[in-house]
Amino acid sequence: MFSIIPGLRHLGTLLNTFLPVLRGGKCHHHHTRPNFSEGLQSHYVLNSGDKIPSVALGLWKTKHREVGQAVKTALDAGYRHIDCARIYCNEAEVGKALKESNVPRKDFWITSKLWNASHAPEDVESSLDESLADLGTDYLDLYLIHWPVAMKKDGTYYHKELTANPYPTWQQLEEMVVKGKVRNIGVSNFNLRKIHNLTANPLKIQPAVNQVEINYFFPQPELLQWSKESGVLLEAYSPLGSDRRVSRSLNLPVVKEIAQELDMTPAQVIISWHVQRGTIALPKSVTPSRIVENIHC
Repeated sequence: MFSIIPGLRHLGTLLNTFLPVLRGGKCHHHHTRPNFSEGLQSHYVLNSGDKIPSVALGLWKTKHREVGQAVKTALDAGYRHIDCARIYCNEAEVGKALKESNVPRKDFWITSKLWNASHAPEDVESSLDESLADLGTDYLDLYLIHWPVAMKKDGTYYHKELTANPYPTWQQLEEMVVKGKVRNIGVSNFNLRKIHNLTANPLKIQPAVNQVEINYFFPQPELLQWSKESGVLLEAYSPLGSDRRVSRSLNLPVVKEIAQELDMTPAQVIISWHVQRGTIALPKSVTPSRIVENIHC
């Protein structure tokens, strides 16, 4: 393996470390599986021992009547990791696409997330059951607390106690693992203070994953360093940049230079950088060509 780059703001140093690795391990395209070079990982091993694919299809803001086809295209392209959430309101369509695929359930990874209004311990299992029913599966590979902010059940007011200490919510996630409804549990959008607040409790199961925004404009080097030292895998949503910043990321001169050198696209360079750095990349697209592009790096 090669050196971890501490932040994408120092992306220029990739010209000395990243290029030789990819050039020496030029990948051969194949339509049924990811095409990482020998220097890049196709999977990571979680603290549970489970292997999680290093690139996933993100489904945030994916519209109805688009998400099903996006999932089918992704599975055909070689994706084996689908990132869902209850609040995305598209899990039923995802489940239908998964059912219609020829990929056995054991061969793909499904993540979902507990929404803010369901943090009360008595609401966790029912919310999980709704996701399981819509997704058409009897277990999730990974279940995350979506945000470190708890709301009342009607979603209008903060739940001060559960926001201050998410341990009661976490205990219910641990119980879902015991019941076999979830294989791994983790968090999302937790900064260092928030995750320290959780792990200060006597947890039976440590967080396997923390899913946060990571990209050129928000590289999060301190959180990445702590996560590596603590055995928590970081997942990067908005890996190409959030909203209008995607175009700016893809047009960075150093990214375009690396892409030209390696006969890759700018998106492939950035996604490969995330994997090189030791994080999971969650690119989102409904455009078939881009879905394929994002996994073949």
